[in-house]
Amino acid sequence: MRRYIVKRLLLAPITLIGVTLIVFCLTRIVPGGPVDRILQEQVIASLSGEKTSGINTSQVSDAEREKLEDLFNLNEPIFKAYLQWLGILRSRTNINRAEFSSEERATITLSAPDGSPRTLDIRREGLTPRFHAPAWFSEEGWKLIIEPPKEPSKQHPRTSTRPLPPHHEASDLARRAGSKPWRALVFREEWNGLLQGNLGCSYKYNEPVLSMILSRLPVSLYFGILAAIITYLISIPLGVFKAMHHGSWTDSVTSILVFIGYAVPGFALGAVLLIYLGARLEYFPLYGLTSVNYESMSLNEKISDLAAHTVLPLTCYIIGALAMTTMMVKNNLMENLATDYMRTAAAKGLSFRRSTWLHALRNAIIPVASGLGGVICSVVGGSILIERVFDIRGFGMLSFQALMDKDYTLIMGTLLLSSVIIILGNLLSDILVAWLDPRIKFR
Repeated sequence: MRRYIVKRLLLAPITLIGVTLIVFCLTRIVPGGPVDRILQEQVIASLSGEKTSGINTSQVSDAEREKLEDLFNLNEPIFKAYLQWLGILRSRTNINRAEFSSEERATITLSAPDGSPRTLDIRREGLTPRFHAPAWFSEEGWKLIIEPPKEPSKQHPRTSTRPLPPHHEASDLARRAGSKPWRALVFREEWNGLLQGNLGCSYKYNEPVLSMILSRLPVSLYFGILAAIITYLISIPLGVFKAMHHGSWTDSVTSILVFIGYAVPGFALGAVLLIYLGARLEYFPLYGLTSVNYESMSLNEKISDLAAHTVLPLTCYIIGALAMTTMMVKNNLMENLATDYMRTAAAKGLSFRRSTWLHALRNAIIPVASGLGGVICSVVGGSILIERVFDIRGFGMLSFQALMDKDYTLIMGTLLLSSVIIILGNLLSDILVAWLDPRIKFR
């Protein structure tokens, strides 16, 4: 078993790399993205009330688009950008561009590490610009790339970092590019990725992804842990009771209630509870996890307020899992009650109730234990629809907002955490199953 656990832990980083690489490529390939979204918002704001059937992002200059692409690191090739996200390659920061003026000179104002402005002059001699770096330029880690004139294109240009062409190729390129000037690109390179503990900054909210996840995670953990504990505390004894009294009227009544709970979606039940118990009868609050004046309450008032906001969402969380787990425990237990070892235990004088709880139940909950990975994932991830109905700012809602906003860094951060949780949950499921059933051997 120890060898199996070590093998699974060694394979976990490979699995995470495969999952994150696929999603990273998909986010870069699909149309649209944070740049287009920001440009659309700028165009809408500039229209100031004019009604238009569509948004034309071509009204925004190429320079503005290029600045946004530099900010979001969208100018790099996909695989290189992924390695920069991992922190294996250094990323460009403090990117500055300047075009050569008619005097064959480019001036860039840089910000020194101490915050003071620095002016950098680049002079062009002939077709190839020449640059003599001052002492502070290399000491502060700045780098320079001279970009040749680009050929006209209908698409929005992206930054070119290719080396300068030979003399005759540069002359031909300048002739075909018309009056487009040469440009100077100045930047710094830093190790700033996942291996350095940085998940990036959200495009939409302009906040560190890690801090956003940590702020939302306790809410999902609160509901998830409570839902898991209550589900198992109710479903396992109820499943045993139904199996031991199979065919009785109590079994039939509880089965009807269980099937109703399984058939009703949690978010639909939440809408009904909000209307009748929240809006009409005013027994429970309508939204959120706490009241607006929560911080000014006393300790007892805070506990009461939190409990009042918890009842309805928690009911929606446990209703489906409770029904499924109860029927799973009952069906598996009934199969074990008909086995030979149960008849042997009865022949040796062990009571039916005692043999059920000591022997049959341990084998009956093995399938339940094998689903621990999914339970752990739901504990952390929460339910997007339930959080949306009750306006709860949890981890599930954060993942949904990241997808709707096409916030690439936030998508990658939430995906990484979800993948780690699923891998660890499945590993814990295997360990628990092997502990419950010694016959199971993992290699």
